[in-house]
Amino acid sequence: MGQFSVTHHKMIASTNDEARRLAVEGAPHRTVVHADEQSGGRGRLSRRWFSPPGNLYISIVLRTGQPPSRTAELSFVTALAVADTVDSLLPQTVRATLKWPNDVLVDGAKIAGILLEQVDDATIIGIGLNILQAPTNIAYKATTILASGGLASVDQARDSLLECLGRHLEIWSQDGFGPVRDQWLERSFPIGAAIRANSAGESIAGAFAGMDADGALLLDTPSGRRRIVAGDIAIGG
Repeated sequence: MGQFSVTHHKMIASTNDEARRLAVEGAPHRTVVHADEQSGGRGRLSRRWFSPPGNLYISIVLRTGQPPSRTAELSFVTALAVADTVDSLLPQTVRATLKWPNDVLVDGAKIAGILLEQVDDATIIGIGLNILQAPTNIAYKATTILASGGLASVDQARDSLLECLGRHLEIWSQDGFGPVRDQWLERSFPIGAAIRANSAGESIAGAFAGMDADGALLLDTPSGRRRIVAGDIAIGG
């Protein structure tokens, strides 16, 4: 696991909340909070994150020393690390794909979630990976490592994820966002795919035109190219 320092909890309200607390107290770069269960896990937009035992829930404190303008890039760095981890735990014929900004999918079903939060000069990265269980009464399809033909213990998944994250962080630190962007696009839907973005209360349909140099989604619409910097994406116009 290299330079990551892991603290393990059987039950915790939220790994992100604990990581925030530790960050405020001065926790160093690559501090990791791992829990078997969360009673108050959350995803993007404060949505509740299904957190029963048998899945992986970790949050990582990063102090990258990079300017705040680059923080959003870590969302894509993390998505690549999670996708590589999923690939390592599944049969070779199955490959994880990515949906902007950081959803990790297997056969079109969500297998992991990523949440970034900022505390002073520290970035907290929360990751939930479905290994044995997935939520059922939700608006999107979800799957697990087990249901996708894989087999892994939670600790094995954690160690693999931290190794992959360390590798992608190194590339990002040394070579910038360009290689991250290129790898992300290789795993995403093809250029020209019909997608719909729900951003700032507006529903925008168009064709996927890639990702800008700063991570914004590019969408070609009948009225011209649009840059989407935040929102939810659905495949199909």
